[in-house]
Amino acid sequence: MAVKAEGQNPIDRLMERASRALVKMQYFEAERFCKDALRRAYEAADFERLARICMPLQEARRQKRQLAVDSGLVMVFSDPRQLRGVGHDIMPGCYLFQPPLLGVDARNFRDEADSLNVPVFVLCREPLTKDLKWPVVAVGQVSVRTRVDTPVPLTRNEKTVSRDDYQGLPLPTTQWFEAAAEAMGDWAIAKLKMDEPAAWRVDDLINYLGAHPDHEKLHQRLEEACRTAMTEELPEGQLHRPMGDDPFSF
Repeated sequence: MAVKAEGQNPIDRLMERASRALVKMQYFEAERFCKDALRRAYEAADFERLARICMPLQEARRQKRQLAVDSGLVMVFSDPRQLRGVGHDIMPGCYLFQPPLLGVDARNFRDEADSLNVPVFVLCREPLTKDLKWPVVAVGQVSVRTRVDTPVPLTRNEKTVSRDDYQGLPLPTTQWFEAAAEAMGDWAIAKLKMDEPAAWRVDDLINYLGAHPDHEKLHQRLEEACRTAMTEELPEGQLHRPMGDDPFSF
């Protein structure tokens, strides 16, 4: 009877559908069910269910990312005109966006691909820094940004918007994509304030994942924070991080 009662919860029903989708290798459907369940559990401050959602969500996203990498396609976009008419012609693969394109362009492209069930692994880089690094950025409610090694040696060119002469060749390797995405997520984890209530870390991690869903350890840290939050009492009943305290500055 207890199992039947639990199944009546709409979050549990969503996760049952997500599990079935994962078994059928319907990874986009599984992710959508997980994201809907995550939103509902977060709004309800249901940390126990939030924790249980994290691993199926991570697995759906891992499989999508692997399909993108396995496609063998790597493309570099550096001109807004390249995005015109892409729409339904998006192909599975790894995509690098570079100036004058922005993080929001990369996010919109990923969202469009998701709506079409096309697996893509998308990164956006910003102008070359004086220490010859590329800042890579992902945007959402917050921004995730760190500096990484360039895929090929570059020199500064102050006359270009990208501050270098990289035109997309040689193409970045899939290993470079994976390392850059890992560095972004690691930066986000390093920004967490472990001396604060776990529920506030849940806030931060939900926002980080909203910007950068392609990092497995962010999902794992969210699960850990949720399980800790289940056992804690919040100071003065504050469920969420106080407004105005911005942990996301770069």
